[in-house]
Amino acid sequence: MDNISLVSTLKNYVKEQNAPFSMPGHKYGRGFSKEFTQNIINFDMTEVEGLDNLHKPTGVILEAQTKLQKLYNSHKSYFLINGSTCGNLIMIYSSFNEGDIILVERNCHRSIFNAIIMRKLKPIYIENIYSNNLKEAIGINIESLKNKLEINKDIKGIVLTYPNYYGIGIDIDRIINICKNYNIKILIDSAHGAHFGFNKYLPKSAQDLGATMTVMSAHKTLPSFTQTAYLHLNDEALREKVEFYLGVFMSTSPSYLFMASLDYSRNFLEYEADDKYGELVKKLQCIKEKINKLDYVKVLEKKDFYQEGFNEVELDSSRLVLNLKEGYSGHKLLDYLRKNKVQSEMSTTNSVVLIPSPFNTEEDYRLLTEALEMCDSKQLLDDKVNMNKIKIPDQVLFPYEVLDAEKVYAKLEDVEGCIAGENIILYPPGVPLVVMGERFNKEHIEIINSSIKNNVTIIGVEEYKVRILR
Repeated sequence: MDNISLVSTLKNYVKEQNAPFSMPGHKYGRGFSKEFTQNIINFDMTEVEGLDNLHKPTGVILEAQTKLQKLYNSHKSYFLINGSTCGNLIMIYSSFNEGDIILVERNCHRSIFNAIIMRKLKPIYIENIYSNNLKEAIGINIESLKNKLEINKDIKGIVLTYPNYYGIGIDIDRIINICKNYNIKILIDSAHGAHFGFNKYLPKSAQDLGATMTVMSAHKTLPSFTQTAYLHLNDEALREKVEFYLGVFMSTSPSYLFMASLDYSRNFLEYEADDKYGELVKKLQCIKEKINKLDYVKVLEKKDFYQEGFNEVELDSSRLVLNLKEGYSGHKLLDYLRKNKVQSEMSTTNSVVLIPSPFNTEEDYRLLTEALEMCDSKQLLDDKVNMNKIKIPDQVLFPYEVLDAEKVYAKLEDVEGCIAGENIILYPPGVPLVVMGERFNKEHIEIINSSIKNNVTIIGVEEYKVRILR
């Protein structure tokens, strides 16, 4: 096995026994029953007799998806074995036609922007609102939304993210109600919210907002394998298109392992989630109290956003966002935690995101709290922790118009004022900093250089070079 590079690396990582506060939600398989894990390799089947067919379900897969539909109270629900990415592609392709004008929350996932390019749509971006605590965009500006809806009468729909990577939704009910007044399609990427609505301490589900369609990643928070998700359709008029594009964007050899874990998650939500998430939220309250006694870090809570002037706040109480005092680096804290056997999900300039689930153990929490308590906070100091508050770049071309344009590589130091030939994406969270067809400015270059310095993965940057239009 040592000669099999990826297998060997995975085996070594597991041996480290890091506390898993990153995806997936099953946490080293703890979320699955012994019977499930003992049989899982044998479940790797194809569409043999009696096992139904995901692309034309008439038997057990139809039965499983019907249970899912009833659970989420949708018109129709579907298993996705190519992740929320394929769900976002399906939503956009089935809702819009080439040339349509749509509103887009700028902090959408890269898969949304890829779908916009492939479908040749004309996006209008909504201005962000920013949190001084997080130093990041956390939602959309209501006045900007109203203005764009009023000026552009041909808008066909809007694509929203709820919740974002931090587990936050700001003014989501108000946003939805405004959009409904204009009779446009409402698509919600709820990749981080599959568990919402299943316990009184959790925020409302995206399915309770009255959207046209929602996509939810099962693997992020639930006992399901990576690359699994749900698509919920709430408009019968789009069903034919949705089912056509399901066949386009999903593999014709769907994994029964994935589908089995999706059905397992559905069963967990239906029969266990209320109790399990109630226990988790209470556990995390104790953890928050311990962390908040430290002088350099706190866990963000609703009151922090109320104090910033935000009114309607939905916050995932099963997520931990470690927010550092001014002058301390989230990237450095993530690295420190990793060295102390705590695997975080992501870091930003001054925060670290942890994704607990009901399947984290007491040992996980001990490793986390002890690492934070023992940390010499001086090692986290960074004099370049700034607010990533940038205006939406000037759009010179629509993204799809750039695909076939001639491009060249240029040094970062030389691209101010140039037009991006490729999306520049910080990962995670997978949100574009610059979209192809937009003009680079000085702030973009500074953020890219800072991200490289902090070992943030950046898609679209190679050896301090980016592609621009010739």
